[in-house]
Amino acid sequence: MVNSKSFFLTFNHLTIYLILLLLSQSPQIHSTCRNFCNNIPINYPFSIDDGCGAPQYRHMLNCSATDLFFLTPSGNYKVQSIDYEKQTMTIFDPSMSTCSILQPHHDFKMSEIQSAIIPPTPDTVFILVNCSIDSPVLNHYKSLCFNFSGHSCDELYGSCTSFKLFHLLSNSTPACCFTGYETVKYMSMDILDCTHYTSVYNTDRLEGVGPLDWLYGMKLSFSVPDTGCARCAKSGGTCGFDVETQMAQCICSSTSNSTRDCAGGREINFADSYRASSFPPLQLLYILALVAISYSILLR
Repeated sequence: MVNSKSFFLTFNHLTIYLILLLLSQSPQIHSTCRNFCNNIPINYPFSIDDGCGAPQYRHMLNCSATDLFFLTPSGNYKVQSIDYEKQTMTIFDPSMSTCSILQPHHDFKMSEIQSAIIPPTPDTVFILVNCSIDSPVLNHYKSLCFNFSGHSCDELYGSCTSFKLFHLLSNSTPACCFTGYETVKYMSMDILDCTHYTSVYNTDRLEGVGPLDWLYGMKLSFSVPDTGCARCAKSGGTCGFDVETQMAQCICSSTSNSTRDCAGGREINFADSYRASSFPPLQLLYILALVAISYSILLR
């Protein structure tokens, strides 16, 4: 015959296990999302806290004590500004060559999702510098190079202290190529057979402006997913998502969230929403607790 005390202990262990299992299945609550990194506002679709913003932009930004960085497969790029009205972000590559400094060989690579939802704008030009005469952009793919506001390779090598070195070493003007993002997206610097690159943005405003005064960096154009964020924000919530399912959520506080809004500005009690969505498991939990208490009384 089974000892009643042993049975009670076993039942107690089972009850505790089930309670822990049920609690582990509860929806994850996110802490309140930070909306600034230093002096740069962080609004939807971006975030610097996991579970905030849009899931498509997850892990794209990192906030340090001094700077905000845009993270890509080829490195971290300093974010200079984000214009939410124009839906553009300006970034700068600290390891990119510019008119005043020559950096080691470097490629620019974005992930597939980044290339799709936050690519460089059409007025961001990539300048391939010190290209070989055998470079594909000077031969079979020369159509990829275009005129950039009337500027030339001679002007670039003559004005920039960093690129003058190539002119001096070759005793002539090395080839260069003004091109768009699609070129460097599909071909590395090794394939392009150019030793360095630089990039400038707002090129439509640089006609008649010398290389020393160009705006070096990249301007990215981002899209904003339509997930009903306006409704959430209007109710006083912050748009985010469940980190496991990546389903959209309206984050109302550090202890509550909702699928749509924060009840017209009134904070939704998470326990209520959890009971509504998980009634059967909680009912089972209560039954198990009552049975455990009953056994405890019987064994006295």
